[in-house]
Amino acid sequence: MVNLQVQYLGKTLSSPLIVSSSSLTQSVESIKKCEEAGAGAVVLKSLFEEQIEADINREEYNGLSRFHPEAQDYFEQMGRHLGATEYLKLIESAKKTVRIPIFASLNCVSEPWWIRYAEQLVTAGVDGIELNLSRMPRNPSETSQMVEDRLIRIVEKVTQRVSLPIAAKIGPYFTSLLHLALRMQRAGVKGLVLFNRFYQLDIDPQNLRLAPGYQFSTPQEVYTPLRWISILSGQIECDLSASTGVHDGITAVKLLLAGASSVQVCSVLYRKGIGELRNLRKGIESWMEEKKFTSIDQFRGKLSQTESEQPEAYERLQYVKALTGIS
Repeated sequence: MVNLQVQYLGKTLSSPLIVSSSSLTQSVESIKKCEEAGAGAVVLKSLFEEQIEADINREEYNGLSRFHPEAQDYFEQMGRHLGATEYLKLIESAKKTVRIPIFASLNCVSEPWWIRYAEQLVTAGVDGIELNLSRMPRNPSETSQMVEDRLIRIVEKVTQRVSLPIAAKIGPYFTSLLHLALRMQRAGVKGLVLFNRFYQLDIDPQNLRLAPGYQFSTPQEVYTPLRWISILSGQIECDLSASTGVHDGITAVKLLLAGASSVQVCSVLYRKGIGELRNLRKGIESWMEEKKFTSIDQFRGKLSQTESEQPEAYERLQYVKALTGIS
């Protein structure tokens, strides 16, 4: 019998598998199914600033013209279906129904909202908060330093005002990701979620308009978080949660070997159903039994860069091998 328990954001998870922020976690019924299928925790569907505004002042919000009419209608619908008030009720109901940790997810733009609503989430009983830091820089006068400073400022203000453990979900597109990760740690985050998968944009050439791109991850997308988790593991003190490209148990094993504290899954559950969590668990358990590991702590981080006798293999050497065919 193997033990799949891990520690993440100060909580003991019965398995390293976390259902990431999505519509799969927007109802008590779905959260219960996740728990029954073997999830160690869930991250609730992100609460967007637009939903908070809609919930607080619907009449004023409906008069705003800063959205395209279709986009405005979309956010209004989000506010009605799972607005700020309903989000708090979901947390309270879910905490009474399931035993696994429940983490909230916030996606805001204006700094005051990050703080004000994070404080409300504390009173609702959530176990931790994931800050979805996904705003796209589009101001040509904004430097990379300014972008990073803005993210750090948000994190600092939330961690200073909220006693709950905070995780930052970020994208991979930073000039010096290790430096940013260290700044995040110093700012007070207890976990980093690597990586945020941004909404994909496509173009419809027949109708000459924008269209949504393919929204689900593919197994090939795991290599970016795999590399960075292997590099960050042992160099920062934050928990590392892997996200994007996890479609089977052996991929989860790879990320744990790289140093991940937990593994978030989403796309595979959309495609195959929440019950697929059982197969992911079985995949981890079977590998552990084959290798005679009885707990995840026995192998987690075993193949991180800091544990390697050839740390260069995680960086330049792989590139050289790919070009020259050296085995």
